[in-house]
Amino acid sequence: MKNRSWAFLAGGLLVALLLAGVVSNYASSHPDGLDSSLLKGCTVDADDNIVGGSCPAQQARDHELVDSPLADYGVRGVRNSFVSTGLSGVLGVLVTFAIGAGGFWLLRRRGTTPTDGTTPTDGTTPTDGTTPTDGTNRTDGDTTTPAEGGPATSDDVRRRADAAS
Repeated sequence: MKNRSWAFLAGGLLVALLLAGVVSNYASSHPDGLDSSLLKGCTVDADDNIVGGSCPAQQARDHELVDSPLADYGVRGVRNSFVSTGLSGVLGVLVTFAIGAGGFWLLRRRGTTPTDGTTPTDGTTPTDGTTPTDGTNRTDGDTTTPAEGGPATSDDVRRRADAAS
């Protein structure tokens, strides 16, 4: 990977960590979207506890992982809520980045190295001074077709020419 790509990747990771670690603490604590629609028909107090009415949120139950170390947008055991929320966000970004990087690493394109002196199959130009025999770019910039020795044409152009004759 080029140095420029590494710098871009590192900069993006730094911005994501900053947003997750600091800005996430300033997100609104008031329900919106699904939470808000589930509370329609109920009366709630200042602490968002249901005190009356009838709504789907009354049937809500705790999630199976409610006792996990990162439940409820915080880190269990950290008493300062600002630090707990920020640390939870940072850990989430790092885990997501690690999973994504691991996936890209597993799926990366790997070049094949020929062992019998033939040309590489990944479209690269040989570095041993030999010229490819498959019509790919030669080291001197010329491109020829193996059969005719003339200028290379794409497979589509060759098919059209064959179909027309």
